[in-house]
This record gives sequence, structure tokens and C-alpha cells, in this order.
Amino acid sequence: MSEVALVTGGSGGIGKAICLQLAKDGYDVCVHYNSNRLAAEEVCREIEALGRKAVALSGDLGDSAACLALVLACVESLGGLSALVNNAGVTCDGLLMRMTDEQYHKVLRANLDSTFFMTREGINVMAREKRGKIVNITSVVGLTGNAGQVNYAASKAGMVGLTKSAAKEVARWGICVNAVAPGFIETAMTDAMTDIAKDALKKSIPMRRIGKAEDVAHMVSFLCSEGAGYVTGQVFVVDGGMAM
Repeated sequence: MSEVALVTGGSGGIGKAICLQLAKDGYDVCVHYNSNRLAAEEVCREIEALGRKAVALSGDLGDSAACLALVLACVESLGGLSALVNNAGVTCDGLLMRMTDEQYHKVLRANLDSTFFMTREGINVMAREKRGKIVNITSVVGLTGNAGQVNYAASKAGMVGLTKSAAKEVARWGICVNAVAPGFIETAMTDAMTDIAKDALKKSIPMRRIGKAEDVAHMVSFLCSEGAGYVTGQVFVVDGGMAM
């Protein structure tokens, strides 16, 4: 039976890089998307060009029933679930004293609630096979905090606690649960920055460069490999040394 991975938020950026890397590693991939169906279908075509199967599935991950439906659809479409990457997330920044309830709950729902729902449903499938890999994409902000991102930092710190607790619960079934905490990664947001702003950012990073989505994907690749079969409950920072 082929290895099957489900990547949430897989239609672009870090998610796309993870999908393609896992396909290169021999996984068939379920590419989850929220609204950008065309982008997800393009990722599927690139995966198929690598000789692997792919399916694009949508779903509101802040809804527990939608998460269950997504996992079941992945299993039905590709024949199983051996790796789950919780990558989907949002930001809605603002200073704490002015942050609205809506801003706070929107980010917690999209980032932390979704990870809880997806991890729960993924474990229910993996436990029957007594094997599996779960990788949660958190952030260095969840480890260091960041002014203007109380909601985002809380959600990402919560993912760290969820990762460690889940890892202790499911290790008996051969399931590994780990987290990857990216620093600044090249995205549409960093592309829009001025050269002066980019230079200032690079100076804050010991390696003097902004990370690439592939840097994160390679770490996820390792954690989903047989080589990481005795690694669980850990947080791997991919930030060029910025948060040391």
C-alpha cells in the first residue's frame, strides 16, 4: 500500500513546498485548500507529474465535522493516511489593548482548533494501523512572542503544547507527533517588502538570509520519514538562527 499524506493549507507557499517534497519522497498526497481550488489543482498536477497520486479537497478546518469529513475523504480517495501535516493558518494582527474578540477567536479557531480537530481525526485512523506521522507547523513566534500578534503567538504556542501532549498519548501506537517552527520565510508578504526592509530583516538573522519554503519542507520530509521513527514530541526550529 502506498504511503498517503494529507497536508492542510497545501495550495501555496510552505504548504505547496511540503506537498511536492512528500511526493518526491514517495507519498500520494491529499492537498487541502480553503478557497483557492485552482491553486490546489495545480499542485495536484505537479504531484502527478512526479509520478504520485493527488487529490484536492476543501474544508473549513475550524469546524470539527468538516475535519472528520476531510480525513475520511482522504482515506477513501487515496487508500489510507500515514502522514498528517497541519500547516493551514491565518494571521489577524493588532495590539492587545485594541484587539477585538473576533480577531482573537478567528486566529485561535483557524490555527489551534483546526490542529486539535485534525490531529484527533488523524490519530483515530492511524491508531488502527499502529503507525503514522503527524507534523504541526507552528512558528518561532509561538516560542518567543511578538508584539502585535498576541492571538497568533497564543495559537502557535498552543500547538506546541498540543504536540507534546498528543505525542505522549499516542506513542504506544507507533505514532510520532512533532512540530516545526519556521522563522521568516519567503512569501508574498516578504516579496512586497522594500529592499531596505528586507536588508534590515536579514541582519536580524545570523545566516543573513530569509528562509525558503523548501527549508521547512525538508524538515517535514525528515519527520515523515522512517529515519525519524524514534523522534516524537519535539519542536524543530527552522529560522536561520534568529531565535537562538
